[in-house]
Amino acid sequence: MEFLLASRSIRASFSATAAAGGTRGCSPLPSRVAVLGGARARPLRCGPKDSVLEELARDDMLNATELVQWENGMSINDIAASQGIRIRRHRRPTATLKEIEEELGAPRNILEKIIWDKEFEVAEGHAKKPLKEVIEAAKEAPPAGDFFGALAAAYKCNGVPALIAEVKKASPSRGVLRENFNPVEIAQAYEKNGAACLSILTDEKHFQGSFENLEKVRNSGVKCPLLCKEFVIDKWQIYYARSKGADAILLIAAVLPDLDIKYFLRICKELGMTALIEVHDEREMERVLKINGVQLIGINNRSLETFVVDTSNTKMLLQKHGDSIREKGILVLQIMIRVIESYWKAKLISCSNEAYSEMRRRTEQ
Repeated sequence: MEFLLASRSIRASFSATAAAGGTRGCSPLPSRVAVLGGARARPLRCGPKDSVLEELARDDMLNATELVQWENGMSINDIAASQGIRIRRHRRPTATLKEIEEELGAPRNILEKIIWDKEFEVAEGHAKKPLKEVIEAAKEAPPAGDFFGALAAAYKCNGVPALIAEVKKASPSRGVLRENFNPVEIAQAYEKNGAACLSILTDEKHFQGSFENLEKVRNSGVKCPLLCKEFVIDKWQIYYARSKGADAILLIAAVLPDLDIKYFLRICKELGMTALIEVHDEREMERVLKINGVQLIGINNRSLETFVVDTSNTKMLLQKHGDSIREKGILVLQIMIRVIESYWKAKLISCSNEAYSEMRRRTEQ
């Protein structure tokens, strides 16, 4: 969310663009800076070259609750907490971990630790490959494949749940899953045995993945659409994933406030990518169902905070929100109903030693 609040005023940007005739006749929106309880108001900010600026003028992002809260002095962590997000951000990529822990204490769970590490990693990425360069590389990449369409087509053709097969070397909960790890070999085997799409882990520190693995699979001749399974906190990651051949990106509701999800969906639309929005509990599902433009929702039965698995979670969420999903989706999320009614129409299968050795049997099932 900080990239929407960090450079220059969103509303000032709209006013300037409108004055130049850039908003296609839209009237500039009035500034709304309020002060409640003596809190000092802060300007709403956005990068001057954001390509989604005009589109934001035509939807509710400009008047998002998060922006009003920011204007009234709330911290970004407090804004996230107001939406039920328990994962804190340190937002100090130049500080040492010791300095951060002196201020915030140690990370409270596995996911928070991953996100704190990701903040350092993304800052390093910006330094090595500036955003402007990454955006240009993403736009020069071959067109994105239709990840969502591939899942829908596979289900329509076969009448059974489509398969998203996951290329993963390790995880924080189980350690190394496969010592002799060849991402291209695994991806090709999954595709040969009927996977509709592939999920490529790109987190390095905790999953021993990489964007290089994603690029290798993309350049290997594999035709399946590819999901970049990354802990996204910054738009740089989405553009970088697209430049490496990703057709879809994972967005985690337990980490991202609504405004971030909306903004990242705009970027995905601009790049022709599919966004898979992951939810775990009822509040996350309720939040995501209120966001326009969501095509694909994944219910994770495993808590990313504790890594505890509750197999009844999917059924519970569908029982409570099935009607809303149907009403919201019409055609698109109607498919998602059938997907999740049998866990998922798109089942994720991870690549462990035993999974790899029994790949043919599992993908045929």
